[in-house]
Amino acid sequence: MTVDADDLRFAARVIREADTAVAMTGAGASTASGIPDFRGDDGLWDRHDPDDFHVSRLDRDPGGFWRDRLALHDEIYGDAIEPNAAHEALADLESTGHLDRVVTQNIDGLHVAAGSEGVVTIHGSGQRSVCRDCGRRVPAEPVRERARDGELPPRCEECEGVLKPGVVLFGESLPEHALFEAQSLAERADVFLVAGSSLTVEPAASLPRTAADRGATMVLVNLERTPLSDRAEYDFRADVTDVLPRLRDAVVTGDPHDPKDPPGTGRP
Repeated sequence: MTVDADDLRFAARVIREADTAVAMTGAGASTASGIPDFRGDDGLWDRHDPDDFHVSRLDRDPGGFWRDRLALHDEIYGDAIEPNAAHEALADLESTGHLDRVVTQNIDGLHVAAGSEGVVTIHGSGQRSVCRDCGRRVPAEPVRERARDGELPPRCEECEGVLKPGVVLFGESLPEHALFEAQSLAERADVFLVAGSSLTVEPAASLPRTAADRGATMVLVNLERTPLSDRAEYDFRADVTDVLPRLRDAVVTGDPHDPKDPPGTGRP
């Protein structure tokens, strides 16, 4: 759909004037970087059995879990991935003082790579591995290399416990600290910007509802309608890599690169 320049300008104004602005991102924020969607049409879970990556499989068959996990990792990150324009726009908004934090459902680390510092990773981080026994956290890539070299499963160098990817596996709860921090941000936000999330996966989907219930202005950027579209003051059905850079420019400089669009609203 065409993004209305006036709605973009008004959304930018509420972000610029907010005491606390929070962004939340989902898989759609990273697909432009070449990372496939997990749940969309022809998503990864259409081609792989989620049960193969359940925490119970890690406990029952840690070597087989790691073998399949490496194959999945290579499919997702086969070539070097880089932050895209959406990640960069959010990092710029943070660096200019217009965005307080980024809450992400993504595990790819691209927000940090783009320069965002206040990132809350509610589904964990693919850049870390964690010992199942002692909880020690270590960089993930050396662990993956050990697994590729035949150490299946890779084990903790401190206690010999089995290492796991530092992400939330099926059958695991979200990390309490990250979830508490995300909920606190949702409760305090004046503006809650959701980018690239279908808002169908709980408990992440509850965060913008919490923000809206507390009176925050909700700005949605997603290709498709979401369950919270009716509650959003601004609902841009467009690519995040188009809208977020224009929104950043409108916030920072007042220039959203206005197209020659007819008057309208952010909703189709």
